Amino acid sequence: MTLTDLSNGFRDDDQRRRVRAVIHDRLADDREPQECRYLMRFWWQMGMPYQEVSLAQLRLNVRKPKLDALERLISAVRTSHDEIDAWVATAQDAFPVVQDRGFRDASGDAS
Repeated sequence: MTLTDLSNGFRDDDQRRRVRAVIHDRLADDREPQECRYLMRFWWQMGMPYQEVSLAQLRLNVRKPKLDALERLISAVRTSHDEIDAWVATAQDAFPVVQDRGFRDASGDAS
């Protein structure tokens, strides 16, 4: 199954930005570089008409909870704008914002 149709499934650019923010801020954790790489390729694909990543690649490289969330997002994009909004709300509840510990440690903040 191709994912090239996803960029056309959003109500508007604001909705696409909200989805991409969830992927970037809550799913893509650079402490897991391989997974992060594929999540960011998926993030990029949300705004492009060409294939950056396949569902098969996501299934091989993204761990179950996040993969399940991506599969629900793909279904939502292909279903309705309201489903996309619901996905954003659910994902924000399910996944905390990724804390960039490397940046925090480098800045001297030990908390």
